[in-house]
Amino acid sequence: MITVSPIMLSIAGSVAALFVVFGLGVMVSRQMLASLRFFMGQSIALTLSALVLADALHTVNLLWVALITFVTKVIAVPLVLRWAAGEEVYGRREVDQALGIPASVLVAAVFALVGWFAVAPVLPTLHGVPFAVINLPTGLIMVLWGAFTVALRRESVAQMMGLLIMENGAFFGSIAIVHNLTVIAEIAAAVDVPIVALVIGLLIRSIRRVTGSTRVGTLDKLHEH
Repeated sequence: MITVSPIMLSIAGSVAALFVVFGLGVMVSRQMLASLRFFMGQSIALTLSALVLADALHTVNLLWVALITFVTKVIAVPLVLRWAAGEEVYGRREVDQALGIPASVLVAAVFALVGWFAVAPVLPTLHGVPFAVINLPTGLIMVLWGAFTVALRRESVAQMMGLLIMENGAFFGSIAIVHNLTVIAEIAAAVDVPIVALVIGLLIRSIRRVTGSTRVGTLDKLHEH
């Protein structure tokens, strides 16, 4: 069983709180650019979590995870989206969504409770994994929030932000449980994110060129003539 100091657990908890706050920002933000910046902030929190776990668990692999996460999600994804989607991300305009901010926050709180109670029965079986009690519930909650963001938003770019925070959530939970992956596996997993962002960004640009909008309700205009 790995023993970790209470100070490191406290730091990990603080980082997890930042991770959640940035995720909530992605979900309720009304501006495309603000949503992207919240995602970048969340990715930095994910990087910090990997660094904290690397120090506490004395594993070099998590240092590589932190570096790869920062390069791909904080640097590469914004650059890829800027090139592929252009003004759809960096233009200052509001995002259409099905619910207002207060209702969205309320639903997010419900999902947070669902995520916590879903993970609670599993935590006693992970007593030898000290950070699982922090990272695993937080990661599942973010996966739920990301799925809700996809359903909530009516803009394809904003829905992509939901997919990205879902991936962040899955990664946040997994690094506390499986932290001995080879560097090759970590690189392969991380490189998928900017590639997916590139493909979706190009699709968004093509859709906007045809329909003049990225609202998912306008996609019926893409039928064959």
